Amino acid sequence: MNYFTKISGWLLFFTGFLIIISTLWYSYNIFSAKAGIPDFFQTPKAVKNASTTIEGQELDALLQKSIESQLKGLLPVDLITKSLDLTAWAIIALILMSGGSRISDLGIKLIKIGQEKNNHV
Repeated sequence: MNYFTKISGWLLFFTGFLIIISTLWYSYNIFSAKAGIPDFFQTPKAVKNASTTIEGQELDALLQKSIESQLKGLLPVDLITKSLDLTAWAIIALILMSGGSRISDLGIKLIKIGQEKNNHV
C-alpha cells in the first residue's frame, strides 16, 4: 500500500505539472503568433437586403446602418471578437493552471504520506 501511495502521488504530481506546462506553452504560442486564438465567439455575418430602395426601409433601419458603417470605420470588425476570445482563453488558462496546481499539490501530499509511513515502520 505504501508503494501505491508513492506511485500515485508521483503520477498526480507529474500530471498536474504537465497540465500547467502545456497551458503555459500554448499561451506562449498564442502570444508569439505561432498558434491562433481558439474561436469561442464568432462575428455575425452581414445580411444584405435585395432591395435598396429608401421607401422600403424604415428610419430606424437607416439609422442603424449609418451607425454600423461609422463604427466599422473606427474599429476593425474582428477587434471585439478577438479580444473576447483572448479573454476567454485567459480565464480558461487560469482555471487549467489552478487545477494543475491543485492536482500537483495532492500528489505532493500523497508522496509525503508515503514517506512518513516509511519513516514510522
